[in-house]
Order: sequence, then C-alpha cells, then structure tokens
Amino acid sequence: MNNIDFKNFEKRKRTQFINCLSGFKPANLIGTIDKDGKTNLAIISSVFHLGADPALCAMIIRPDTVPRHTLENIRQTHICTVNHVHTDIIEHAHNTSARYPKEISEFGPTQLTQEYLDGFLSPFVKESHIKMSAKLVEEKKIEMNGTHMLILEIQNVYMDHSFIEEDGFINIEKAASVCISGLDSYHSTKILKRLPYAKPRES
Repeated sequence: MNNIDFKNFEKRKRTQFINCLSGFKPANLIGTIDKDGKTNLAIISSVFHLGADPALCAMIIRPDTVPRHTLENIRQTHICTVNHVHTDIIEHAHNTSARYPKEISEFGPTQLTQEYLDGFLSPFVKESHIKMSAKLVEEKKIEMNGTHMLILEIQNVYMDHSFIEEDGFINIEKAASVCISGLDSYHSTKILKRLPYAKPRES
C-alpha cells in the first residue's frame, strides 16, 4: 500500500482528494429565506446526525470570507429546510452550487419548485421525497479553518409513510435518495443487510 504524498498535490487536486477521504456523504438541498423574502437554495454534503432527543442535526458551512447566502439567511431568520436529493433531480440540485448573485433565487434557473408547508417560512423543495424543517439553536465557529457548524433542531418531517418501517427505520432507497463522493460525484445506494443490536461477544 502506497503512502500518498497529498500535501504536494496541486491545490484543486488536493481539495478533491481530501473531500473524498471521509467516504460517501449525504446530498441535501438547504432552503432558506432572508428577512426581505428572498429565497436561496444550496446543495450541502455536510449535514449529519447529532442527536435523537431532542432531534438534532448539524451542518458545516465554509468560511464567510466571501458571501455565503445560506449562512447569512439562517443567521437572519434562524430557520431552514433540509431536502434529500434523489436520482431524478441530481443535475438540478448540482447546479445550485453555481455562484448566483444574491438577488437571483436558485429555484428559478435550476427548475426546482418552492413549496411552503404548515406555515413554515423557509421554502422546501417540492420535488424532494424526504424533507424537514429546522430551526437554528447554536452556531459554532471552527477556529482551525474558519468554517461554521450550525446546530439545527428538526421541527417537522415530510415523506411518504411507505418509506418508514415498523421500527422507525427509514428506507431511503425507496425514496431514491443519493449520496456524494468528493465534490461532484453522485451515487445511488444498495442495502446489504440490517444487523441486530450488537452485544459483547465471548473471545
């Protein structure tokens, strides 16, 4: 096995390489709105589970040394939506990563549809099969690299009941949710097996 001298890679190659190292990541579209009613949609691959009770997730936003519309909007309103990307909307979802100016909502050029549910002010993605509303409960700046961790409390969840098994397990393959490797590679998944709760084994 080779020792990869990644520190001497050209910058773009090194960024892609390091982004792949952690393995597959979830693909989510984050819907936000600012205090003036302008909406924003951004694909984020850093949403992760943080706790079940209360229901918490978190995501990492890159440094705000340049405009970060998602971060700015969440700071203003303290809310957002999290929407799974699925196989039919990959190209549309990926295009939200383009650098649109603040005054242009990504919903327009990407041909994704704003949806508002149960009076929640931030827009959902109508085409998404699994979506949730969330409120900001804490922001932590990671001093090492200037990124921001946003801790979110999940408010409401929307999906077809057929995706949920008796024990609460969500079969995300039925929803055709996809994952991301690196910065631009999208993948479908295949369940291999579910295992029972692990107990200590005798040596």
